[in-house]
Amino acid sequence: MPYDSMLSRRGFLRSAATTVVGLCATTTQALAANPPVVGFIYVGSRDDFGYNQAHAQGAAAVAKLPGIKVVEEEKVPETVDVQKTMGSMITLDGATLLFPTSFGYFDPHVLKVATQYPKVTFLHAGGLYQEGKHPANVSSYFGYIDEAQYLAGVVAGHTSRSGKLGFVAAKPIPQVLRNINAFTLGARTAKPQVTTQVIFTGDWSLPIKEAEATNSLVDQGIDVITCHVDSPKVIVETCERRGIFCSGYHASQASLAPKGYLTGAEWNWESVYTDLVKRFQTGAKIPNLVRGGFKEGMVRLSPYGAAVGEAARQQAEAVRAQFLAGNFSIFKGPLQSNTGTTVVPAGEQRAQTDLSLESMNWLVEGVLGSTK
Repeated sequence: MPYDSMLSRRGFLRSAATTVVGLCATTTQALAANPPVVGFIYVGSRDDFGYNQAHAQGAAAVAKLPGIKVVEEEKVPETVDVQKTMGSMITLDGATLLFPTSFGYFDPHVLKVATQYPKVTFLHAGGLYQEGKHPANVSSYFGYIDEAQYLAGVVAGHTSRSGKLGFVAAKPIPQVLRNINAFTLGARTAKPQVTTQVIFTGDWSLPIKEAEATNSLVDQGIDVITCHVDSPKVIVETCERRGIFCSGYHASQASLAPKGYLTGAEWNWESVYTDLVKRFQTGAKIPNLVRGGFKEGMVRLSPYGAAVGEAARQQAEAVRAQFLAGNFSIFKGPLQSNTGTTVVPAGEQRAQTDLSLESMNWLVEGVLGSTK
């Protein structure tokens, strides 16, 4: 069998992309397909019941738009491999709009390829774009999913019998800490003495450690667990097997835990991506930085499970209405960290757009755990 026939599609595309990486913008434009080709790149599996599946659901919605062709590549590491995949999509598939969806793709990979192809538009998930520093053909978007985590916390606080909640998280970075804190603050509005025990696994996808952390939390008497990892699948399935409640993240995991699934903080990439692609089709300006929460339609809450009581539903829906109206603040004083430091003084509040939240390095009172 000839060697070239043994190559995988990705291997072939990457080899070809390497030879043409220096092509000028005129060549890029000539290769662009009609209808426009939109590329989506995922760091994991498209059916992971988590981060990557949520983005793939958005890609599926884009594929339904008239006059659009979608190409996808999954399981692409946050290495030079993603540069090769982007180059392949541009030079061989004719993509003129790319969604590199993993956080770690941005620097240096998206930034490097964007400078090589100035007439291709790159839309990256993460909210990392900085005016004057990054290429003009790069935009970044991210949602205030801590709003949905706050509501999930309200539901968890109402549902928990022990008053002990658990949170399995990857790393103590600001985006994760915001979710842990918001979940706890929401829960404490239902049960003021609720605690949230957090365990950091150390990385985004470590199924064995995630299972170990979940079992450890259950063994401590915790009866509701949520998470911030790439795929909540193992955590949700472990909760169901151990007979406790769970709250999901990224996408819906309700089918994995028909008895214990309460709700979940989900991304609404279907709406976000179709809006961005429609703008691209019409030539409308796409902002270099796109942020939003419930009000902007970027996040949503999973449907309530059968175990969620009426009081929990009513309170969660009342707060959601305030988010939609744009008049609810999660982080308002007086607010103490779990080390006794005042993080938001009395009479003050931090709006979702407050840049200080982007560098959050504390855990709120009621969280058992450390950021170190």
